[in-house]
Parts: sequence; C-alpha cells; structure tokens
Amino acid sequence: MADATYVLAIDQGTTSTRAIVFDHSGQIVETGQLEHEQIFPKAGWVEHDPQEIWRNTREVVGMALTRANITHEHIAAVGITNQRETTVVWDKNTGEPVYNAIVWQDTRTQKIVEELGGSEGADKYKAKVGLPLATYFSGPKVKWILDNVDGAREKAEAGDLLFGNTDAWLVWNMTGGTDGGRHITDVTNASRTMLMNLDSLTWNEDIAADMGIPMSMLPEIRSSSEVYGEGRRGGMVPGVPIAGILGDQQAATFGQACFEVGMAKNTYGTGNFMLINTGTEAVPSENGLLTTVAYKIGDNAPIYALEGSIAVTGSLVQWFRDNLGIISSAPEIEDLAKTVEDNGGAYFVPAFSGLFAPYWKADARGALVGLTRYVNKGHIARAVLEATAFQTREVNDAMAADSGVQLTELKVDGGMVANETLMQFQADILGVDVVRPKVAETTALGAAYAAGIAVGYWQGEQDVIDNWAEGKRWTPQMDDAERERTYRLWKKAVTKTFDWVDDDVS
Repeated sequence: MADATYVLAIDQGTTSTRAIVFDHSGQIVETGQLEHEQIFPKAGWVEHDPQEIWRNTREVVGMALTRANITHEHIAAVGITNQRETTVVWDKNTGEPVYNAIVWQDTRTQKIVEELGGSEGADKYKAKVGLPLATYFSGPKVKWILDNVDGAREKAEAGDLLFGNTDAWLVWNMTGGTDGGRHITDVTNASRTMLMNLDSLTWNEDIAADMGIPMSMLPEIRSSSEVYGEGRRGGMVPGVPIAGILGDQQAATFGQACFEVGMAKNTYGTGNFMLINTGTEAVPSENGLLTTVAYKIGDNAPIYALEGSIAVTGSLVQWFRDNLGIISSAPEIEDLAKTVEDNGGAYFVPAFSGLFAPYWKADARGALVGLTRYVNKGHIARAVLEATAFQTREVNDAMAADSGVQLTELKVDGGMVANETLMQFQADILGVDVVRPKVAETTALGAAYAAGIAVGYWQGEQDVIDNWAEGKRWTPQMDDAERERTYRLWKKAVTKTFDWVDDDVS
C-alpha cells in the first residue's frame, strides 16, 4: 500500500468503542466513538451485547476514516486494544454469541471461584498464572456460561463454541468471521484469563479441565506485535494487516514508553490500573498485586509487569452523576469539589464490585463514612475524587513492597487526567510528581505502535520513546504530616467496607 501513511487503532473499551487514526509522529489525525449499553440484569451482574460492540466497531472505523478524508488504502496496519477479562463465547458456525459478554466488573462467579479454590483458597493457581482466583478474570466467566446457558456445554464439547476477550471477538469478525475468521489472542489478554502459564505463554490444560473448559474453545496465543491476518473483503479495512493486540492497560504502558524496569503508569478510566515494568522477570506478588505480561514484540522475549487493578474510579463519578443526579455531566464534579477546601472529614470507599487490589475482598461493599452535619455535596464530590487517588496510593505502596522500587514519578493517562484537582491531589497523596503526556490517548496509541512496528511503519521502541512528550506536571504541595493523617483515615474507612455480604445479601 504505497499511500499507507497512517495507522488505525481500535480501542474497544468498557463503555465505548473508538477508532483513532494516528500519524507517524504519534499524533491523532481523527477519531470516531460510540458508547454501548451497560446491561445490569441483577445486582453485581454487568453485561454487554457483543453484536452491538461489533456493529459499533464497524461504524466508528467508518467515522474516523471519513473524518480524516482517507480510505483503507491510506492505512498501513490496524492495532486493537480492548477491555480485558470481558468474556465472549460464540458459535463458530453461526457467528452468534451464546450469551451476552460478561464484563470484567461482574461478580456472579463468586461461588464458582470459591468452589474452584477449595481448601487451597484464592492462591491455588497463582504460581502458574500470576493471578488470584477472583471473579475479575475470564476463566470462571466461561465456566458460568457453559454451566448456565442451555445447550452451551454440549456445543462446546462438540467443538462448536469459541471463547475470547473482546480482542479475539473483533479479530475473528474482522478477518472473516464464519468465512475463515482467525481465532487468536495476544499474550497480554491470555494472561488475564487464569488459563495461561506465565512462564511458557501456553494454555494450562489442567486448569482448563478444572473449570470444565474444552481446549477447542481457546484462541491461539500470539505476540502483541505481528501480522495476524488481513481485514475481510467487504469490510472497512479490506486487505489491511491486523498487526497489533494489547489489552488496554498493557497498551497504555506501551504508549507511555514504560520500557525500562521500574517505569510505571496509571490509567484513570472506568477503573484504575497501575502497571510497573519488571522486565523479563515475572515477579510474584506478596501484596495483592497481579503478575501479568506487559507486552511481547514479535519473537522478542516477553516483558512482564506487576499490576494493581482498582475496580471503581471513573465509574464512581458516573454513579454520582447518574444514580444521585447531583451533577449533570462528569466534568462538573471538579467545579463542585472546588467549592470546598478539603473533604470535610468524609471518605468514600467505592467497593461496588467488592475490593480489587490490594485487598481482593469480593464481599466488601461501598461506604461513605466520616459524615457530620458539616459535610455538604461539595465535600462528597471531593471525597469521590479523592477515592481514586487514595486507592492509587495503596497500589503504589504494594508495588514498592513487591518490587523494591520506589516511584520517582508517575505517568498518567485516561479520561480522568483532565481533572486537575484530582491530579494535584494524586501528587500530594503519593508525594511524587504526576506527569501527563501531550497525547493522553495512550491506550489507543500503544495498540497503534504495536501494529506499526509489526509492519515496519515504526522501527521499534525507540520511535515510541522519541514521540512521547510531556504535557503537564503536578508537584506535591501537601506536607508530610497532613499526607499521612488523611491517608491513615482513608485506610480506616476501607476497613468499614469489609465482610458486608452475607449469604442472604447480594
């Protein structure tokens, strides 16, 4: 493709799907974005319609190309990044999902998780896969679908069903679907299923058997940067190499150029995800973190990371807007928070889906504590924002304990980094500088880089480093005594959420 002057990234996220056209300098040329429905059938259940996601993907690619006044012939490669752990099971003969996608936040598999752990508990598979047994990951979600959808297990055992996170669902459809679609995933997504051996990057047949998942359902595991196939005839990108896949948080790590051991980034989205590069060593966590694959470029050795996953951050602002109606748009929370000097003693622990890192307590539920007659909606707005920063501090402390590396600065990205009040408080509570890049869409950018490197559009990691540029920096302004006082009260607030769910309470 002589005119292939751009790379296209598809960012299939938790709340929306975006297509972004990037140029060689890593700058955004044009975008298209559509939200999809969040389906809540029961308390703790969260689903998406995979067909809606696939329709939206086609539409946003068309939007981005049209707005950029280009066609597929101008695209050198397509990279995909995606919400991880969100589980799709579909019939390979019809292309139809057998059930809605079960989203990473969903907690319906708690009993399955407990049964799988048995007497060994949550760490049963951790040495092999780097993950604790938790509702977060894909494997137990697949088991739930096979156990609860009529006819699903029979079809799976007959070899007719396929499983994947949303990356695999999109690649299969984009490369032809029922007409020769490629059933593949990359190492970063595979490392979030509880089914992949971290050392060999292969599926663990014993764990799959424990979960009752036929091996025929599992996609082929490939690197994060190689040509997997080409866009289908009649599609939006016919003949264009699909050449990069990275789970969203790994993609952001790549886009932030965190290529050296000890470099860390934090993404502020629906949830928050902090990753620190541990190099070619998979570091086991003793402090509630996940050991995961950061990326693998072609035939190069895999690079690993420690990750702190926080379930509810940006989605707490959405809840504050939609469920309480105190604000009408998400950016308004900053104006409301700025009407007060501090949180007034109020702390909001958003354990809506239990607590993820570093606690892993599925039976926790949200709590707003420290209330007095003095507290007003401004204080609560500030407590909502501060919850994100406090949770990040907890994860950072765990990372320092596991890796022995003290953070010197934190690279940040994601939608919430536009909130300067939050970013300043984040710097204050961490005690280190917080740095936002010029191009904040680092998740999509990371996927673009992976795809572009695979086809020679970019030469390698050095091009990513050269393109990265600092946008804004926040420096701590809080004194040490106040930092530790307010953090101590936060930790006390967290303990009030523990052990909330009894057998008769959902």
